[in-house]
Amino acid sequence: MSGLVNDLNSTAFSLFGQHIKWSDMVGNLLGLGALALGWRRSMLTWPVQLLSGVVLFAAFAAGHLSGSAGKQLIVVVVSVWGWYRWQRGRAKAGDVTVRFATWAERGVLVAGTVVGTVALAELFNAYPSLSWSPWPDAYIFTGTLAAMYAQARGWVEFWFAWLAVDLVGVPLNFTSGYAFSGYVYIIYFVLVILGLRSWWLRTRTPQLELPTQQDRSAHAEGAVA
Repeated sequence: MSGLVNDLNSTAFSLFGQHIKWSDMVGNLLGLGALALGWRRSMLTWPVQLLSGVVLFAAFAAGHLSGSAGKQLIVVVVSVWGWYRWQRGRAKAGDVTVRFATWAERGVLVAGTVVGTVALAELFNAYPSLSWSPWPDAYIFTGTLAAMYAQARGWVEFWFAWLAVDLVGVPLNFTSGYAFSGYVYIIYFVLVILGLRSWWLRTRTPQLELPTQQDRSAHAEGAVA
């Protein structure tokens, strides 16, 4: 296992003077795929995100970026929960329902991110060995949790949350030696804008109320009778 991790964290090639690691490249390419699938509201977004999280965890853990590594653990855990949420939503409505969060929900999301960032940064400051960049690392950790929670709930705000996380995460990746994460930000940005537009328009499209399984069963029984 350690040999595989070492291979993943070896240099694939150099670009503009920056060393591109295999783990950084593979994990982010999977992340791009997951984002594109999320834009299409495909259930495959969750297993692809989970795999991306596993690969990038190996990358950031080796670089002693606890917040960024912890972010990937969040990706893995929330991917399982998000898949369950979307699967249940599809069973009820026939599709993944998206909407804007209420002001109360937005307030809780923002407050949770702020409190979580402060608490985690203080932990990193108390134990410097956990992270060499406490505040950005803490913000990335809690911001990712907020973004994925919003995605699992089908809130349009999750796209804004990802943008907010990347504005801090991309510079940190360049300074930490994970250049590929920084380079793919341009592609991430385009996908986020397209995804945001798609979900936004989706909220303005009247949704037909599809028959539930119970309704379909009752209709079938009536037809037989």
